[in-house]
Amino acid sequence: MVMAIAKADTKVAFTLVESDQRKAAFLRTVIRQAGLPRVTVLAQRIEAIPPLNAAYVSARALAPLPQLMAYLDLHLAPSGTAFLMKGRQWKTEIEEAKRDWSFDYVAHPSRTQDGAAILEVSGVKHGA
Repeated sequence: MVMAIAKADTKVAFTLVESDQRKAAFLRTVIRQAGLPRVTVLAQRIEAIPPLNAAYVSARALAPLPQLMAYLDLHLAPSGTAFLMKGRQWKTEIEEAKRDWSFDYVAHPSRTQDGAAILEVSGVKHGA
């Protein structure tokens, strides 16, 4: 939502995926009140929606990295980039994900939680 508001003066479209109906309703209210016509909310589980072919994906507190890789494989465009907020165990999650997935990443230290990181992920392919 923050990116959608920051880019409101551009033609960039955003799709927000939120399975919790109450949170989805809140997001729709913010969209309406902020006048964001290029923002859509899908009130479904991410694994239940058709592939998005998204240029960018962001996620926070959604799933462990190995599971996120499966979601990225489905929804991230081949040349896309994901920004994933991960807690203190992000290095362990990278090791676990690398067992089944090939991907590139850059870890940006979190400014809000010691030891946490924002992972900038690209080149996601199944198979190590």
